[in-house]
Amino acid sequence: MDALANLLDGPRARGAFLLRSILTPPWAVRIEDRAPLTLVHLVDGDAWVVPDDGVPVRLAPGDIAVIRGPEAYTVGDDPAREPQIVVGPGQVSADLRGGLLCDAMDLGVRTWGDDPEGTAVLISGTYQLGGEVSGRLLSALPQILVLPAGAWHSPLPGLLREEIVKDQPGQDVVLDRLLDLLLIAVLRAWFSRPEANTPSWYAAQGDPVVGPALRLLHDDPAHPWTVAALAARTGASRAALGRRFTELVGEPPMAYLTNWRLALAADLLREPDATIAAVARKVGYGSPFALSAAFKRVRGVSPRQHREGAAAS
Repeated sequence: MDALANLLDGPRARGAFLLRSILTPPWAVRIEDRAPLTLVHLVDGDAWVVPDDGVPVRLAPGDIAVIRGPEAYTVGDDPAREPQIVVGPGQVSADLRGGLLCDAMDLGVRTWGDDPEGTAVLISGTYQLGGEVSGRLLSALPQILVLPAGAWHSPLPGLLREEIVKDQPGQDVVLDRLLDLLLIAVLRAWFSRPEANTPSWYAAQGDPVVGPALRLLHDDPAHPWTVAALAARTGASRAALGRRFTELVGEPPMAYLTNWRLALAADLLREPDATIAAVARKVGYGSPFALSAAFKRVRGVSPRQHREGAAAS
């Protein structure tokens, strides 16, 4: 498995919040749900995504935005529009006085808005828990990215538009998997664009020496790798591999492996049934103590503290 495949292996929606919104200008919705990641597909009309700190981003029909949380932002028909609706944790919508709007704005199956004939139609899919999206993936993304409609061709947005309004047995699971597929397809297309500012390891995958070394580390992070062992498997000298790896990836092979192992451990520790001992074995540490020492040295907290913080977020 290559490094990008590993990065995109993280999304696992579990009861994701999917909603079709139909609104009439003027409109603006403040999003304060603290969700780790939200995908917004503008079907019709005009929309802007306005972060609290940053430049407003315009969406045209067919565009898809991926918005990284937990910071708040506003979506509206004009970047200067003051929001009249606030969406909080648990996807509870309210007016500015705190009056609940979920029932009043219900327009049918997974549909919400102020007018069934409204000119703005958006579909949003929200990952609601941090463990559903890998921290490795989130750290590689800007707060807002937009994949223009004309930049790619995929049947997935159309399939989402069809499936979101269906009320059939098992539909929530269908939508969870469809959201995962759409997010992965969007990010794969976006990473190939020049404005993506992709991580250095992504570009390094095409290198004839570093690319195979990265795949070996990602395929089997628990293996007791050394630079010499990697060099032997990739057909390069130890010095040449170390130099080129550091030049293209930005850190030596063993430092990359340590960070990769700890990133995997951080994700695995979010699983409620995973013990620290089991996680240590899975990512290549001989004991819980060895994992704890490395985790605290690199991340500043123990695995237990990380797990407690993730559960509280």
